[in-house]
Amino acid sequence: MEAYLQPTEFFDYNQPQLKAWIKAQLEGVPEEPVEQAKALYLAVRDGISYNPYVFRTEPETFSASYALKTGESYCVPKAVLLGAAARSIGIPSRLGLADVRNHLSSPKLIEWLRSDIFRMHGFIELYLNGQWVKATPAFNRQLCELMGVEPLAFDGVHDSIFQEYTEAGEAHMEYVNDHGVFDDVPREFIISGVKAAYGHLFSENGEPPAAEESLERDISGN
Repeated sequence: MEAYLQPTEFFDYNQPQLKAWIKAQLEGVPEEPVEQAKALYLAVRDGISYNPYVFRTEPETFSASYALKTGESYCVPKAVLLGAAARSIGIPSRLGLADVRNHLSSPKLIEWLRSDIFRMHGFIELYLNGQWVKATPAFNRQLCELMGVEPLAFDGVHDSIFQEYTEAGEAHMEYVNDHGVFDDVPREFIISGVKAAYGHLFSENGEPPAAEESLERDISGN
């Protein structure tokens, strides 16, 4: 269990800006693990905008502090940010990875990926009340409202992965392949999986193009 509490290159909760942010999110929150986890979950879910277009391969872009600094990220760093914050207050955390089919992706995003399968989708597992509980802080409230989906809640007791259906009853998200859980970010594994699925996105130097898009702009048309 000790490995799930340690700071790492990616779960870098000892970084001063991140430490200050964690402290601010917990002001006035009861010193009880579930309540603190719920507060941190909401802070990550809604405080960091979800944007799959910002994926890069540089190591720093997978870290909790980088997600906080940029204010927008995709599922893996957002999950790592929640996990790092949890570790900082003594809640063990580990990163989960899976492939998912997203039925509510924007047409532009599906065209960009050439697929409705999202490889290496990330969520976090927190050890609360003697059990591992899944939490997925990826989609922020504003994005969910644009998509007509209720923002995903987390009660610290039950797994919170993704809504199966929209408010209108349409299919939303399904998990198609489980890659397991990790005590740190398996960066090379993630990159190799993404390249295998979306090789067309990578230039000769091995990097995807710099992002100038966001999912919120895709959906809103702005």
